[in-house]
Amino acid sequence: MNQPNDRINYNDGYSFSDIPDPEHVNYRRVTANDLEGERHPPRRVKMLVRDFIEDSLYNPNYGYFSKQATIFTAVEPLNFNQVRNMSEFEAEVAKRYADYGVDGDGPGKQIWHTPTELLKPWYGRALARSLVSEYLLKYFPYEDFVVYEIGAGNGTLALDMLDYLQEEYPDVYERTRYNIIEISENLANLQRQKLQTTHSCVTIHNKSIFRWDVREPAPCYFVAMEVIDNFAHDMIRYDLRTLEPYQGLVTIDANGDFSTYYTKITDPLINSFLGLRRYLQHPPPIYRLLELSPKFRTFYTNLPFAPNLSPPEFIPTRLLTLLRTLRRHFPRHRLLLSDFSSLPDTIPGVNSPVVQTRYQNTTVPCTTLFVKQGYFDIFFPTNFERLRDMYEHILAQPLPSADLAQQVPRVTPLGTTASPLAEGNTFFSSYHPKTRRPPVDGVTSSSGLPVGERKSAVFSHAEFMKTYADLGRTRLRSGENPLLDTYANVKFLF
Repeated sequence: MNQPNDRINYNDGYSFSDIPDPEHVNYRRVTANDLEGERHPPRRVKMLVRDFIEDSLYNPNYGYFSKQATIFTAVEPLNFNQVRNMSEFEAEVAKRYADYGVDGDGPGKQIWHTPTELLKPWYGRALARSLVSEYLLKYFPYEDFVVYEIGAGNGTLALDMLDYLQEEYPDVYERTRYNIIEISENLANLQRQKLQTTHSCVTIHNKSIFRWDVREPAPCYFVAMEVIDNFAHDMIRYDLRTLEPYQGLVTIDANGDFSTYYTKITDPLINSFLGLRRYLQHPPPIYRLLELSPKFRTFYTNLPFAPNLSPPEFIPTRLLTLLRTLRRHFPRHRLLLSDFSSLPDTIPGVNSPVVQTRYQNTTVPCTTLFVKQGYFDIFFPTNFERLRDMYEHILAQPLPSADLAQQVPRVTPLGTTASPLAEGNTFFSSYHPKTRRPPVDGVTSSSGLPVGERKSAVFSHAEFMKTYADLGRTRLRSGENPLLDTYANVKFLF
């Protein structure tokens, strides 16, 4: 029986014997960047899995965030102190969702919410307090308060943070430069409408962070809330006989059907990620006995029906690109990042994503990644402890010599004309705390000594909010607190 041309879920699951169209060798190899000018999803092409994900989510003509997604927006913030308990809070959230109307036939309104919207303005104010406390301690009044935010959505977080600064820290607000880097043209226009009439310190840059090419020499704060879960990942599998990793590619045939196949790794970004993982001694997801014993691998792979490849593993290669961008173009930044550390309803695999859509006002999870481009949200959990290790390692690496040659000396009251490190960074003391980064030449602390920045640490959502939030504002009459009790599967890196 012929299947309809317009399908949603193409594959039932992962197979150890996926066989692409025999003509796939002749298909054009493309990247997500190559497809930006396409009006419709491509046919007769092949690409890495990360390019498939990026194209599905961000293509300007048919991508999920460009055409389908709607951010849940509460017109008026909740008066939390008047809400009886968590059940009533959840009912109020459901009521506001219902205000978006009933879906018709086909994929429904792709509505998703963030803690910024559900817990406004107190969530944004907590983040502002975390940043301004460091700024006042380290840089005020000698440096401007410079913030860069990526994935700013409809601008609510920026608005709540800037309103807080204007009310509570007017001297800091006068020195604030707030930059938003936004890939979506629609969201960038919405952010301009919401922010620039009330806060002239806001600048919107409508471009991808992965195409950022301007160096920010000043100390700054880089904010990424609920962003990296939608960063594209690559898919790899290991040959269980040799433990050699293979990169996954997607083929799309003339009918729009998807298949996957695997080749030896040739992609530089995948190679870089795996090399960094080995250096940091983060083990791959392979049974220890298979790693240690070639004889056992031979025995295992010769068993009847034994797979020759490991289950798919999704590796955060685009996240690695972000960390390198921060190191290169924002050398004196401080990162505030938050996202999911675990997720339910993921597809099969290791570090696998949730793939879901909304149909007739109901969220529908899928069992495969390979679904119609643009109609499904694809989001991943993040191992924050491994992220911290990667991030700190990359920040500790020297800049390329070409970048160093282009640097222009920057005059600042916190700089020095003589290098404190000329005698070596152990001149004053041989002790260097493990919780601090190596000092930057020519940059001193308020004591006048070359002391490195504090290293980032991982916090649970509740730990972070207990430190920086005004918890009395979000406490319910029952004593429960949505700012602490929701988002248990979210962590912070700061």
